[in-house]
Amino acid sequence: MQFLIQFLRSFWQTTGEMAPFLLFGFLATALSVLIVKPDFIERHLGEARKFSSFKAALLGVPLPLCSCSVIPVAVSLRRHGASRGATTAFLISTPQTGIDSILVTWSLLGPVFAVVRPVAAFLSGLAGGLLIDRFCSGDKASRGKPAPQVETCSCCRADQKNGIGAALRYGFINLPGDIGNALLLGITISALISAILPEHFISNMVGTGLKPMLLMMLVSVPLYVCASASVPVAAALMLKGITPGAALVFLMAGPATNAASIAAVWKTLGKKSAIIYLATIAVLSIAFGTALDYLFESARLIPQYWEQAHHGLAGSVQNICAIFLLLIIAYAKLDGWRNAKNN
Repeated sequence: MQFLIQFLRSFWQTTGEMAPFLLFGFLATALSVLIVKPDFIERHLGEARKFSSFKAALLGVPLPLCSCSVIPVAVSLRRHGASRGATTAFLISTPQTGIDSILVTWSLLGPVFAVVRPVAAFLSGLAGGLLIDRFCSGDKASRGKPAPQVETCSCCRADQKNGIGAALRYGFINLPGDIGNALLLGITISALISAILPEHFISNMVGTGLKPMLLMMLVSVPLYVCASASVPVAAALMLKGITPGAALVFLMAGPATNAASIAAVWKTLGKKSAIIYLATIAVLSIAFGTALDYLFESARLIPQYWEQAHHGLAGSVQNICAIFLLLIIAYAKLDGWRNAKNN
């Protein structure tokens, strides 16, 4: 009974902390659909031109594309003439963050993580793109190869109709329907970690420094986790003793790597590109993690979630937002089920 109470308490507290920011993220995402159109993306990245990797990495940071939906978008860019570097930069930076995940990161992990995470996503994407352009110009992978078959979600098949109604549907139905399962799973895993493991368990087991970062890297590479869903898991791991740097490794490598994305890079851009893609994420995530640990230690910062974990249940506004968030996810899943049945 004590375990159940602790689990439910952690689940609801995490949901309450995330909900207001996530709902605002859905709204911001809906507005972004009105502003950033697919033809805009292809117009700026659809040809190999100067600064294309820079623009691809920068454009990928706010876009709400998860690590499954970014693949067909990146393949489309490649088919329309984007360089290997621009395609890779987009593939690396986009799934790590998005408007919604940046706000969720702020809500659970605080402003330091919320700033460092998109900066790390941009710089890792830029580095990957530049390395690909430098070392893979002779790679035999061609634009004419068939695109790898991957399961797509509504992020990459969003309603192309103009108007605020279609944009709101995308932000509050399509997107919650896509990330809802992963988000709830992430919160559930977070609550289980909080309920099962004692405080400082991970730090007592693996210590600090490079070891926990390598552990997070090994766990993250084959794992599929979306940018928003990775945040509560990282927060719970920090509560149990993992360092902020190791949490950042999980936040970077988890969304940016999985079996589907690795296979897509291999088939679309070539073997050498796939190796550079993985090496860039691995090396830079550990580098940024090390720098973040140094920042927290030298500035004597306390991770925000460590303080929140002992403050009890969320306030009334957070409770209302949590209920609203769960209702939105439930309605989005029901709407998706109805559409699938009708089709």
